[in-house]
Amino acid sequence: NCLTLTFRALCRNRFVAKPFFFFSSRRRHTRCSGVSWARRCVQETGFKDLTTESVIMITYHPQSLFRVRPITRISSSLEGHTESILTASFSPDGNSLASGAGDCTVRFWDIGTETPINSFKSHTNWVLIVSWSPNSKYLASGSMDNTIRIWDATTFKELGCLKGHTKWITSLSWEPLHMNEECSLVASGSKDGSVKIWNVKSITLYASMHSHSSCVTKVLWGGQGYIYSASEDRTIKVWDSQGRMIRELKGHGHWVNTLAVHTEYALRTGCFCEQRVSFASNEEMKTEALNRFNKLKGTKDERLVSGSDDFTLFLWDPVNSKNSVQRMTGHQQPVNHIQYSPDGKYIILSLIHI
Repeated sequence: NCLTLTFRALCRNRFVAKPFFFFSSRRRHTRCSGVSWARRCVQETGFKDLTTESVIMITYHPQSLFRVRPITRISSSLEGHTESILTASFSPDGNSLASGAGDCTVRFWDIGTETPINSFKSHTNWVLIVSWSPNSKYLASGSMDNTIRIWDATTFKELGCLKGHTKWITSLSWEPLHMNEECSLVASGSKDGSVKIWNVKSITLYASMHSHSSCVTKVLWGGQGYIYSASEDRTIKVWDSQGRMIRELKGHGHWVNTLAVHTEYALRTGCFCEQRVSFASNEEMKTEALNRFNKLKGTKDERLVSGSDDFTLFLWDPVNSKNSVQRMTGHQQPVNHIQYSPDGKYIILSLIHI
C-alpha cells in the first residue's frame, strides 16, 4: 500500500508492525493504492476543482492489532454444570473463566489447562450474572435468591454474602481500577428497581438509590466516576459514587435494556493487555489502568449509548448534558445488547427476533 509505505518512511519506520486507516475529508481508505485512492477521492467526494497543485488533508489512525479468525474447531468442552448455563465471564488477566448456571453453582475454570478449578453451591437459586473485579482478584455473583456473593479469585473461597435487594439481581459493575486500586466497591441493579453500592472488603452496604420506578436492567460504572443505570421505566439515571443522582436521561419510548460506554474495553481489562505485563504493586496497576483509560477516552468525555425495546439507540454525553447527541433508528426489533469495539469507534448490537 503506497500510503502506508510513505507514512512509515516519513515516521522513520516507528510504526512498522501497525496497519492504518487513512481518511480524507469524507472517505476512508484501507486497501487500494495511493493513486487509485486519490482518483476515487476526486471522483466520489465532490472535489471538482483539484489540480496538480492542490493539497488534500489526509489523517490516519492505527487499526487494532487483533485479528478475527474463523472458528474451525472446538478448543475444549468444559463439562460440569447440570443445568443451563446462564452467564460466563473471562477474568481481565485472561487466566480464568467463571460461569453460573441454573444448578445454583458458580464454577471457576483454568483457561491455560482448560480444566475446572472449583465449584461452589452457596446460592439457593439460579445464578444470573458473574462479574470480575478489574484487578482479577474478586468475583461477584448475582442470583435469583436476591443475594450477591463475593469470591476470592486467588484462594477460590467465599468472602461474604451481600443482602439487601428484595428481588433478583439483574446487573453488576465494579468501580474502575484507575479510580480505586483496591477494587473494593461494586454496584448492583435489581428487579426491585434499586441500585446499590457495596463494599466487598467489609461486606457492607455503602449506598442505596431508589429513584427508578421499575426493574433496573443494566448498571454500568463509568471511568469518570459516574454510575449509569437503565430501567424498564424508560429512563437512564446518572449517579455519582456517593449515591447522589446527577441527572436523568429521557428519550426512549420503551424499556431501556442495555448500556455501553466507549471506554468499556479499558474499564473491563484494567491494567491487563495481550503482552501480559507483570506489576509489582497495586499502585503500578492503577497507573497503567489510568494510562490505558485516558488513551481510549481521548480529549472528550465518555460517550454512552443505550438500546431499547423501542427499536432505537441513543448516543449521550452524560457527563455534561441530559439531552441526547443522536437518535439512531432503522431496526425493527428490540435491542437487547450493545458492545463497543476495543478502540471505542464502532458499536455492535444484538436484537431479539420474534
